[in-house]
Amino acid sequence: MTSVFADAQYWIACANPRDPWRPLARSIRERLGRAAVVTTDEVLAEVLTGLSKGGPGLRRAAARLVRAVLDNPIVTVVPQTHEIFLLSLARYEKRPDKRYSLTDCASMNAMDAAGIREVLTNDRHFEQEGYVVLMRK
Repeated sequence: MTSVFADAQYWIACANPRDPWRPLARSIRERLGRAAVVTTDEVLAEVLTGLSKGGPGLRRAAARLVRAVLDNPIVTVVPQTHEIFLLSLARYEKRPDKRYSLTDCASMNAMDAAGIREVLTNDRHFEQEGYVVLMRK
């Protein structure tokens, strides 16, 4: 089975009905069918943080989405550990010329570990590392 990585932008588009990326995110997910999805605890934390100021309704939607992701059998959530944190920090340190967040570095490490090349996002940082970004308008 094919696997794709889901970045925060994808999950935010799924949670927020007013997100401009929502139609594209849904369209791509439908096209992928039953492909397995991989994400990380760090990405889910970024989703909750990103939607935290959107008011009570959006906060509830974000929490529901994260709970649904955690309960979904075709989604693997890579847990954050101290070892993963240190590996992500090492990648961050090796790329001082980039604007990658620590979450991006953790995501890239998870993708490498799982042999995943495609990512549900439009974040060009992933392209800079040679991954295939699926959310392009």
